[in-house]
Amino acid sequence: MNISDHLSIDHIGELLNRTITLTPGEIKAIERNFEFLQQKVSKGTTYYGINTGFGSLCNIIIPEKDIQQLQENLVCSHACGMGDTVDDELVKLMLLLKIKNLSKGYSGTHTDTVQGLVHLYNNNILPVVYEQGSLGASGDLAPLAHLVLPLIAKGRVKINGQVQDTASLPPGTIPSVRLHAKEGLALLNGTQFMSSYATWSLIQAKRLLKWADIITALSVEAFDAKAEPYHPALHAIRPHAGQIQTAANLRALLSGSLLQEQPKEQVQDPYSFRCVPQVHGATKDAVAHIEKVVEIEINAVTDNPTVFEEEDVILSGGNFHGQPLAINLDYLAIAMAELANISERRTYLLIGGTRNLPAFLVSQPGLNSGFMIAQYTAASIVSQNKQLCTPASVDSIVSSNGQEDHVSMGANAATKLKKVIENVQKVLAIELLTAAQGLDFRKKAQTAPVLLQLHEDFRKVVSFNESDRVLHDDMSKAYDFLNSNPSKYLK
Repeated sequence: MNISDHLSIDHIGELLNRTITLTPGEIKAIERNFEFLQQKVSKGTTYYGINTGFGSLCNIIIPEKDIQQLQENLVCSHACGMGDTVDDELVKLMLLLKIKNLSKGYSGTHTDTVQGLVHLYNNNILPVVYEQGSLGASGDLAPLAHLVLPLIAKGRVKINGQVQDTASLPPGTIPSVRLHAKEGLALLNGTQFMSSYATWSLIQAKRLLKWADIITALSVEAFDAKAEPYHPALHAIRPHAGQIQTAANLRALLSGSLLQEQPKEQVQDPYSFRCVPQVHGATKDAVAHIEKVVEIEINAVTDNPTVFEEEDVILSGGNFHGQPLAINLDYLAIAMAELANISERRTYLLIGGTRNLPAFLVSQPGLNSGFMIAQYTAASIVSQNKQLCTPASVDSIVSSNGQEDHVSMGANAATKLKKVIENVQKVLAIELLTAAQGLDFRKKAQTAPVLLQLHEDFRKVVSFNESDRVLHDDMSKAYDFLNSNPSKYLK
């Protein structure tokens, strides 16, 4: 794959298993701006972070003889990450997005430095990066420092699942790189920690949105709810795109259901069934908006200063600031949490012993507790999501002696969003368990063909619950089931 290709959320996941190359045009742009930068520095002109200190030390001029040491010192001093290590998939995304950023040539880096990152990426040599440390402005400094430490033979890497000290690796495992003027700053400045989490979260969100509609349709059948609220005429007069799409999905999933043709006792169903197009649809619309923002970000240049050889200028600005991501990471957390909120309500109704279903969806309730505590777990997770949805982007702490006086806190938004996404999948997995169990108490052969297929596939993984057993195992299997591609049931 040429790294010059536009990166899209729909295709970026499949790219992680392919090698990447820099195009001749990218190499030329990198080399041209590198030479331009070296010429400017050799003339003694002062540029932030190139021949000055960093942050509030920006007024200290660094002698030319110390410029290379300055860059290495920067990477080492900024490797201040703490907390849990970042998942391998996210680290590889960080590498990809950092390479994409530098490949445009505006950072003034040497080709060897960018090719060093390409080598790490293509050979699955994954630096050990930590979740905590970035303020989401001035770039994701701490995590990106850990990402690039191996280029200067420092830090740790994971190879074939084994964590090793970079310094102890056999010679040639990682190309040796000598950092030139500005290169340490170029490697550390940028939003690639935040944007990797944003990218990963959007990939998962789009998968879970499909599963949410599919599982809802199964719950509709299990709860003997009406399909009337999904009639296209209702949504044509309130034409939010996500709402229209959700209603269409539910109609497609319920198509051919004989259960829907049977008379219903209720006049209306509770909101968690009746208002699914409006709730799921709002999340779809949010995801569509956020996807546009993130795609701009991952194809952009977020370095500072930025080198413009053609304009004969080096500009200091704020493209590293994570505010566009921070706000939208918070927004995505809120939007996705609502999928879990409404899912848990459907689970609650399914186990409530109404609509000719046994209490807690089990034979001999009393002797058996059935899915009683599974709903407790869903409620606990939903409540945790509400706490995680407190916005990080409204926070800011002054840093670097006041020079960096407003920060986005987008990195904190990113890491808690990941937890929200994982929690949504857990809650949907619990709903899938209860919906499948509820359908077993109906004439399940009369459900819609696609839902019957889903039920049969799921029963190969989790059997009908005849009597009380350890539900954790079933819940874990249901969670893993949702890692599969939902397109078999919903295109």
